[in-house]
Amino acid sequence: MPMLVAGVDSSTQSCKVVIRDAATGTLVRSGSAPHPAGTEVHPDAWWDALQSAIAAAGGLDDVAAVSVAGQQHGMVCLDADGAVVRPALLWNDTRSAAAAEALVAEAGAGAGAASDPAGAGARWWAEATGTVPVASLTAAKLRWLAESEPENAARTAAVCLPHDWLTWRLAGHGPGTCGLDALATDRSDASGTGYWSTGTGEYLPGVLEQALGRVPLLPRVLGPLEAAGRTASGALLGPGAGDNAGAALGVGAGVGDVVISIGTSGTVFAVAGHPASDATGLVAGFADASGHYLPLACTLNASRVLDATAALLGVTLPGLTELALSAPAGAEGLTLVPYFEGERTPNLPDATGSLHGITLRNFTPANLARAAVEGIACSLADGLAALTAQGVAVGRILLVGGAARSRAVQEAAAAVFGVPVAVPEPGEYVADGAARQAAGVLLGRLPDWETGRTTTVSAPPAPGLLARYRAAAATSHPKDDA
Repeated sequence: MPMLVAGVDSSTQSCKVVIRDAATGTLVRSGSAPHPAGTEVHPDAWWDALQSAIAAAGGLDDVAAVSVAGQQHGMVCLDADGAVVRPALLWNDTRSAAAAEALVAEAGAGAGAASDPAGAGARWWAEATGTVPVASLTAAKLRWLAESEPENAARTAAVCLPHDWLTWRLAGHGPGTCGLDALATDRSDASGTGYWSTGTGEYLPGVLEQALGRVPLLPRVLGPLEAAGRTASGALLGPGAGDNAGAALGVGAGVGDVVISIGTSGTVFAVAGHPASDATGLVAGFADASGHYLPLACTLNASRVLDATAALLGVTLPGLTELALSAPAGAEGLTLVPYFEGERTPNLPDATGSLHGITLRNFTPANLARAAVEGIACSLADGLAALTAQGVAVGRILLVGGAARSRAVQEAAAAVFGVPVAVPEPGEYVADGAARQAAGVLLGRLPDWETGRTTTVSAPPAPGLLARYRAAAATSHPKDDA
């Protein structure tokens, strides 16, 4: 009888559960349930969705270990009795943007840099934590809470993250049972808070004093294969992970691998042997779930640019792929800068998209489709460049996410990056990574599961295309680039 393990992906949109054979990784069954929309959500909604997803997956009674991976940064505040103080602010809630700027400026002023407090503050944060605060980080959200809801801040006895809270609930804790000292997290998710140091592996109480005005109880940070407890049925609980770290485990990424995910937004992250410290703020110096590091850059515009282009051209997404493949590489000089909703890498929050090089000859549906695909690939290349500037060595590139299934996207990525890209079989990478971690806790080592068929895609390098794109991006927003 095979031993079974469960992996949970509690994302912004939904909860997914996969149950796999601990030794081989073979998928046995799965289930899912939606989450409510919004940038603040009561954690009870996550718990309800988890119960529904578990039921859809046939339950956990025969499962020997469970691990939860989840959306990063979300602020879950608990009172002294273990009750939720207020709905959790999610990573995509931007009301804490001014708080993040204040934290950076105050660190610079504290360093005596009156002439450039923002620059000095960014350097301090990058060195101390690995990440320069932005609105998404938990530390910025705590600062917002202290300033905007002081009564809720005063009630907050403990602060944790979405995956921490779900693991805690699976262990039988919750309102009335208290057990706050049983809260646990892992280093990958702790590294996204802004008050944990990726370099030293320790919490930074001074940051919490600056953000919240005091130091609440924080989850214990577990090692990569350290158990967080047991469920009521006796299954071991893994330490869990942030979603990107879970995805890295799910695709079997190791040191030297770069994972490029093309979803609603784009992410470029690598498994690295040393922590990153980027004072520009473009690279977040996260930790991973295996004991290494996970430097990460994010772009705001990815698959939605394809959606918008397909809608404009009156085609489906597969139809957009066919159009793009029918056009020559380089789209005959047509260049799309895809900053439709501002941009994070490079940091141009007020930017807009633009189309360059239009002529009577090249202004065709096929070339526009090709330019949209190539624009996204070039945008992600900027994220990759930010990582390599931090000393990240690129061995293999793994292309994942919904848009990565497009052959046009695959070929454009290989051309722009100048190396072949490996495209894993579509799957629930985050939930699969959590399941692999659960198996590691059970077996005492991370198993070498067969991660499925991987297709390698090559294309002639296109350095001229990337240079043309960057020139267009620079001339599009001279005020932002000055």
